Amino acid sequence: MIQQDSNGSERILVVEDEAQIRRLVAEILDLEGYDVVTAEGGEDALMILDAAPQPFDLLITDIVMSGMSGKRLSEQTQGTYPTMKVLYMSGYPENASILHHVNVKGQHFLQKPFSPTSLADKVREVLDAQ
Repeated sequence: MIQQDSNGSERILVVEDEAQIRRLVAEILDLEGYDVVTAEGGEDALMILDAAPQPFDLLITDIVMSGMSGKRLSEQTQGTYPTMKVLYMSGYPENASILHHVNVKGQHFLQKPFSPTSLADKVREVLDAQ
């Protein structure tokens, strides 16, 4: 089980079109001490980003979503939020053609399903990366 005395304090926007996964990711990160906001898709995420009183440190987004893909969302936010890091997640195997198609190889990626510990560890790794 995740320890509640973790030192995460950064702001994270979680974008996932599956409500159950979105809630689970948010709950895990909240227990780790992060300030978590969720969005159910790319358009929703853009509205949240535009209205946010302070910037987000990390965008966690599913790659394949109805409407705007996670890759497209990331591309649309790069100019306005250049310091926000991105962690992609997907239920597709890392070597599947979908990952090649959206060109996320070499970027931060988390394979679904994942454990609470692997999510927390990967988030910390991405936030601490140069």
